[in-house]
Amino acid sequence: MNKVKRFFLSFEQSFSLLFLLKWLCICLLIGVFTGSASAVFLWALEWATDYREANVWIIWLLPIAGFIIGLSYHLYGESVVKGNNLLIDEYHSPKKIIPFKMAPLVFLGTILTHLFGGSAGREGTALQIGGAIADQFTKIFKLSNLDRKIILIAGISAGFSSVFGTPLAGAIFALEVMVIGRIKFDAIIPSFLAAIFANYFCDIWQISHHTHYNITEIVAISPSTILWSLLAGIIFGLASMLFSKSTHFWGNLFKKHIHYPPLRPLIGGTILAVTVYLIGTTKYIGLGIPTIVDAFNIDLNSYDFFLKLLFTSFTLGAGFKGGEVTPLFFIGATLGNVLIWFIPLPMGLLAGMGFVAVFAGATNTPIACTIMGVELFGIESGVFIALACTTSYLFSGHSGIYSSQIIGSPKHVFFNNEKGIPLTEVENKRNKK
Repeated sequence: MNKVKRFFLSFEQSFSLLFLLKWLCICLLIGVFTGSASAVFLWALEWATDYREANVWIIWLLPIAGFIIGLSYHLYGESVVKGNNLLIDEYHSPKKIIPFKMAPLVFLGTILTHLFGGSAGREGTALQIGGAIADQFTKIFKLSNLDRKIILIAGISAGFSSVFGTPLAGAIFALEVMVIGRIKFDAIIPSFLAAIFANYFCDIWQISHHTHYNITEIVAISPSTILWSLLAGIIFGLASMLFSKSTHFWGNLFKKHIHYPPLRPLIGGTILAVTVYLIGTTKYIGLGIPTIVDAFNIDLNSYDFFLKLLFTSFTLGAGFKGGEVTPLFFIGATLGNVLIWFIPLPMGLLAGMGFVAVFAGATNTPIACTIMGVELFGIESGVFIALACTTSYLFSGHSGIYSSQIIGSPKHVFFNNEKGIPLTEVENKRNKK
């Protein structure tokens, strides 16, 4: 009997070895192409930001850039206009391979958005580039629908990891983002391999760099600091929900009143350009990284987080391209900076907690964001980061920036009736009520 068990055990390990070798090869290819694309993207983004800041007048051309972006998607990108939600939809209901044109369209659209003064991020672009590149291997290697789910996760993991320089968080994010409250464990090895390879090949080009953030002061863990961290997490979660709902609000408003898609970013770009001129600062457009860095060290305006929230949700709702995550970092870090007024925790710690916690609530990925906080700020702040991220996840409710996410495990028992349905349907049900 023991011999039979040993035989089947060794047989299972043989299959495991084949599985590992198969995904090692595939993820190496995904890592090479996605990591290299991310390196070029980060370099182009840095160039666009520097050029815009040196030539502020270019913001007046934002409406024209918006029209070009809208027209390009209207003529050539109807099949990929859903962006990250298309990746999630294909994961849940596979229909056809993600068109490769998603990658160059979102690449160019994001660079134009940043060059001419839109407020957007880079994560959405990286995920779409990674997903579009990875899904091409489904066709090349004739993969099954089950393997296709894994390769989409690997592509998202590669894109996230390489653009932020956080391979561990990137791997967990891709596993966690598809279904709220569920993780696909059979994709865990491919997700980590793709994240590590992509980050490596992005770095090896040495044509871009990742911003470093520091939390200089950590307090001791005590009942009072735990309670203050939970309160901060609640506030971060409510900010996450406000951002998600604002983005969907502007998007629905533009679609309702402007039926010709290219006109949406044209009109939105005009409003943004005039607004930037009136307020007299470019602080709230682009990525906003200098302000994020400042949030860890110096007192900022109490309204910085709210203005960034408005600028970004309006930019994306109008149809400009880019991601939401770096603006969420801005919103979270500057909101944390303000909380020092009544929460007795160090400024840098509150900024770091907000940095990842608002992101956790808006994307429904508390584990990935906790890991990201540890990767970026060090393990010393890990307990406070975890408390903020998980509490923010809870208090952001059943909302999020990815409307195609499906609720696998509701955030609390009072919403068990929403299990198995997408966030967009949850929102529609509530609106009808």
